[in-house]
Amino acid sequence: MKQILIVLSCILVGQTISAEEYKDFGKDRLNSSPRHGEWVDIKSDDRTIKAFVVYPERKDKAPAVLVIQEIFGLTDWLRSMCDELAENGVIAIAPDFLNGQKFEDADGASKAISAVTQGQIKAVLDATADYALKIPACNGTLAVCGFCRGGGWAFMYANMNSKLKAAYSFYGAPPGSPEQVVNIGGPVYGFYGENDERVNAGIPKAEELMKAAGKKYEPIIYKGAGHGFMRSGEPGNPNMREGDKKARDEAWARWKTLLKQL
Repeated sequence: MKQILIVLSCILVGQTISAEEYKDFGKDRLNSSPRHGEWVDIKSDDRTIKAFVVYPERKDKAPAVLVIQEIFGLTDWLRSMCDELAENGVIAIAPDFLNGQKFEDADGASKAISAVTQGQIKAVLDATADYALKIPACNGTLAVCGFCRGGGWAFMYANMNSKLKAAYSFYGAPPGSPEQVVNIGGPVYGFYGENDERVNAGIPKAEELMKAAGKKYEPIIYKGAGHGFMRSGEPGNPNMREGDKKARDEAWARWKTLLKQL
């Protein structure tokens, strides 16, 4: 039931924002990046998953971070985020949950992503985690991050895979019941926009649950930011919002410090 409510809430938010805000971008960064990025095939039972991987330029082995998409698919913007993560020293790997589908309209995106089941989420992320840990350049450390719907999935997957060293949840629905946090192994860091009460209303309950379970949860709410500020605050976004840009800069400063702790 809680999973259904999360799905419905993300559909509703998608219906309140115009399609223009979802125009994809990010190819300029990808085309000019000095880092190596590539598409790979990952086996999961009888299914083959496509994933995009970007490697950092460093002389030693690196931690790997699973990157979970928004509702719009494995977009150029998400791939550019992988490149930005790799610029900060980690191997970033983003599995494609929608089999190549990408959307610029909220209705189509919500319909497609809502068809992905919790079992499929776990299967895709488990297979991607296994693949990442077998990358010769990986040092055996694994974390997860996600944005919007993917931010909720990142928090959820931290409870499914206790071996994760950290989870970074960007404006995703937090957990609402004890069984959703009991298996979390590493700290969860939350990044939320001030003008996003739909999501933020669940933070106090999640704090209570995490504290009761003896887990570390550090949510920060960025002033003046709305939902999706990592995307809408991107300088390359043709519809960039200034309040979101400031929040994005502050969030990245924090995230860079946390990534160095992996």
